[in-house]
Amino acid sequence: MATGNHSVLNEFILLGLTDRTDLQVLLFGIFLVVYMISVMGNLGLIVLIQISPQLHTPMYFFLSHLAFVDFCYTSSITPNMLVNFMQEVKRITFFACAIQVACFITFVVCEIFLLSVMAYDRYVAICNPLLYTVVMSPKTCIPMVVSTYTYGFFIGILQTTVTFHLSFCDNNVINHFYCDDVPLVALACSDTHVKEMMLFVIAGFNSLASLFIVLISYVFILNSILRINSAKGRQKAFSTCSSHMISLTIFYGTIIFMYLQPKSSHSLDTDKIASLFYTVIIPMLNPLIYSLRNKEVKSAFQKILRKVGSIALHSS
Repeated sequence: MATGNHSVLNEFILLGLTDRTDLQVLLFGIFLVVYMISVMGNLGLIVLIQISPQLHTPMYFFLSHLAFVDFCYTSSITPNMLVNFMQEVKRITFFACAIQVACFITFVVCEIFLLSVMAYDRYVAICNPLLYTVVMSPKTCIPMVVSTYTYGFFIGILQTTVTFHLSFCDNNVINHFYCDDVPLVALACSDTHVKEMMLFVIAGFNSLASLFIVLISYVFILNSILRINSAKGRQKAFSTCSSHMISLTIFYGTIIFMYLQPKSSHSLDTDKIASLFYTVIIPMLNPLIYSLRNKEVKSAFQKILRKVGSIALHSS
């Protein structure tokens, strides 16, 4: 199959978000700003966590990796989308398409399970605070993060290999703004039964397993919060996980909208808009949510600003 792919098909054509030239210029400007905010927000959050001793805790260790994953998977799609806004024919080579699919699947799977790990971290912090430093030690946290990257990489390579061993013949027009696994499978002219089963089983397992961990963790968290006697104590406990709850709601809400709606209500245009939110908007929102709603992050940022201001004052 692979030989057939390369001999018949060397590139794909992406239809993009719109074929209207005036809208493409406007969208280029909008998404360039969104991408710049996403890059600065995620990389800035990583740097802030690294240089701020008060943020050297398991919670922020996981948050720094979430920011890294957000940066990676939006960067696998957005720059190419921005370039395509300026091109009449939006071409992408066979190899580049495969790399884009592999990177996107890898980092999205990483994000799914990092959010689950962060939910478990909040469960231990609130439900077993006396054992928190013992349970969430570096010997526990590092293997958790490594396992999410390892599993994400394995799934990304597996799914991409199977997809690009299909035969596409002369059908190379993808009605999307990036190389997505599902529309690629729809283009194939060979038997896609095995690939479709893989998509259903693996995507279903990943989504349900991670969501199960998140829901169970937050059932125990909410139960513990409600048993706290003082209103101030309940507010403090809730504030430690409120940013994570907002991020989870946005992420899983988008997944549910994209993958759990009835087939009869699916449309290519709706799916593209949902994918746009999923691939471009969420990676920008996460660092904003965690920085604007987190007192420790804001305090660390203010300390850095004061240090920089003091250094600048003395140097002048």
